[in-house]
Amino acid sequence: MTPDISNLDAALGVTVPARHARGRAARLGPSIDQILSAHAYPAPIEKLLAEALVLTALLGSLLKDPQGQLTLQAQTQGGIIDLLVCDYKGGELRGYVRHDPVKLADAAHAPSLATLFGEGYLAITFDQPATDERYQGIVPLEGESLAAAAQSYFAQSEQIPSIVRLAAEKQPDGRWIAGGILFQHLPEGEEGRERLHTRLDHPDWDHVAAMAGSVRAEELLDDSLALDALMWRLFHEEGEVRVLVGAPLSRGCRCDPDYVRSVIARFPEEEREAMKDEEGVIRVDCEFCSTSFPLRFD
Repeated sequence: MTPDISNLDAALGVTVPARHARGRAARLGPSIDQILSAHAYPAPIEKLLAEALVLTALLGSLLKDPQGQLTLQAQTQGGIIDLLVCDYKGGELRGYVRHDPVKLADAAHAPSLATLFGEGYLAITFDQPATDERYQGIVPLEGESLAAAAQSYFAQSEQIPSIVRLAAEKQPDGRWIAGGILFQHLPEGEEGRERLHTRLDHPDWDHVAAMAGSVRAEELLDDSLALDALMWRLFHEEGEVRVLVGAPLSRGCRCDPDYVRSVIARFPEEEREAMKDEEGVIRVDCEFCSTSFPLRFD
């Protein structure tokens, strides 16, 4: 296991050939701080968004198309949060949360996932321009954690045995670290044999799930423990563990002032007039990075 990658802001692919399993590991550091610093989120919201961004990195790193995009969205009602959106493109991550501060203040110190989201759904969208493919899966947002909700997504929408573990924590020095793993059972074949993903009780998968599920939160968050070393720690009893090329991760917002202007310019003149403030300026804010674009149309 030789790849030389950073212990932070990186994703790593792994396969366990004898068990017909593939996995991803990711750990975020400075990129999380950059994303969260654009907002004044309370601690429970920061933690949830940090976990969601790790999950997005794990899912996004599955894309084969270099220009592909993965979008994770939780839209809910009756909870503290009514919208959470994260996306991944080319190793760049961004995300934001829309929540009710009053409801959060009235909630427990560490609100449950049900309290945070109420009733809603988890939607995951894969866009791959190279093959002109777009796929979206939607499932009810259920479970005790975001990791459990993701596992439910794969079981219901993809019918692929999967295990997801996520962790996020603010360090004593104020830095955020978030880490996670995703392991899945691979289909053994399309013709002539049963597809493995139709059997959630396959003995090979039981073994992989037990090994991957043994990972501890402190291991996911230990920035002195390389991701490949973590994978070897979990699967050292296997005869072969293949580590794929690591991928760097970073914060990246794709808001573009020229694009924003072109969109606003398409509105009828009377509508643009209604958008102007007292100074005659139309202000458009990016929810992801909190950048404000002041626009004038004279």
